[in-house]
Amino acid sequence: MTNGYRDLSLWWDSLPDELGYSDRPALSGQLTADVAIVGAGYSGLWTAYYLLKQQPDLKVVVLDAHVAGFGASGRNGGWCSALFPASIDAVAARSSREQAVALHEHLVDAVDEVDHVLHTEDIDADFAKGGTLTLIRSQAQADRAAEELATAEDFGLTPHHTRPLDATQALSHLRATDVQGALFTPDCAAIHPAKLVRGLALAVERLGGIIYELSPVLDIKPGAVEGEGFTVRAPIVVRATEGYTPSLRSFKRQLTPVYSLVTATEPIPDAMWDEIGLKERETFSDYRRLIIYGQRTADNRMVFGGRGAPYHFGSRIAPEFDRDNAIFAELERSLVELFPVLQRTKITHRWGGPLGVPRDWFASVSLDPTTGLGTTGGYVGDGVGVSNLGGRTLADLVLSRSTPRTQLPWVNHTSPQWEPEPLRWIGVNAGLVAMSTSDSIEARTGKQAWPARLASRFTGH
Repeated sequence: MTNGYRDLSLWWDSLPDELGYSDRPALSGQLTADVAIVGAGYSGLWTAYYLLKQQPDLKVVVLDAHVAGFGASGRNGGWCSALFPASIDAVAARSSREQAVALHEHLVDAVDEVDHVLHTEDIDADFAKGGTLTLIRSQAQADRAAEELATAEDFGLTPHHTRPLDATQALSHLRATDVQGALFTPDCAAIHPAKLVRGLALAVERLGGIIYELSPVLDIKPGAVEGEGFTVRAPIVVRATEGYTPSLRSFKRQLTPVYSLVTATEPIPDAMWDEIGLKERETFSDYRRLIIYGQRTADNRMVFGGRGAPYHFGSRIAPEFDRDNAIFAELERSLVELFPVLQRTKITHRWGGPLGVPRDWFASVSLDPTTGLGTTGGYVGDGVGVSNLGGRTLADLVLSRSTPRTQLPWVNHTSPQWEPEPLRWIGVNAGLVAMSTSDSIEARTGKQAWPARLASRFTGH
């Protein structure tokens, strides 16, 4: 099978043939394994990778409804960061200050661990650790940045992990409009996410793992994976389905799929990049409520994405939801507003996909030793780095190894289920509207906007 998935994203469209090509079989009939993993994205593949590195004789089977990297792993914005969806003070409130800092330090380490695996497995994923700039472009954004900096200082995360930049310093990195300053963290790398996930799939197979593609799973139960025309029996079953979790019969309200949409420009000439910046391929965002994110790719495109697409009733996931012309138009307007020099630059790719959101915005990794059911996920769009830590931790749990990772506060955390419909539809979309409305008010007045308080009930911060 040739790469018939090129329209999924810029990343899939630019895969080299050896990574885009796939002839993995679909599963049929009965199969037994030591560990069965549902989902061949980052979470499932990192789990398989570290299990096989530590215990090569395990029979590890990975199943995917489509192909490895079909979901968010092959469609995201290309940030490998130390970000966690819940704020560090929210983590501390559920555990302790020391544990919250420990989780952050392990997430920082995960960025470098990804780079280490790329070198070890000879995977060229365009990894460039240029750090992240979060721009300040209004007084309301300055207030939020000040709160974030104060929290970082309180937890001892400055100056190494988070430091303030004045306007001149920020503009030396990135010359966007209306920049008043920024916060900078070195703990992030720009990557080509599809090269990472497809390369990781090959690494898992080299270690002896078995990947079945085009094998939709209907449900997961203790000791069994039930699919369309197949069953896998295994004492350990790992759910690594992230935004696609509601497609499983027993997990309809575990995670809510929220769509993130992304655009990419044509390759930009060096002279234009001299006007924009990002010489170190820094990733960037700002402090608006409705998240935006961007990076400079290895082939000199601007990739720019954001949230705002509506949640669909019943946690529905459909290919037509991957694209929303109104959201794309708003992203392109925002991009030109940030960088007027791009006004006549062609947008060559537009794409999107669902990410998984737990009810309390608290990602987790867990294994129930009584049922053998494990999972890692709920990353709310920050999964490239977090999934690496999740996969390593889940491997420790499966192999009954007590490590510093298994003591972290997200281990065996249980998020509440989402509300039944129509409350879920009303709540999630009301939150999206509140954040969008707040951004409009703040852009007009420069002051903090009250509608965002409504959204805070759904963001875990």
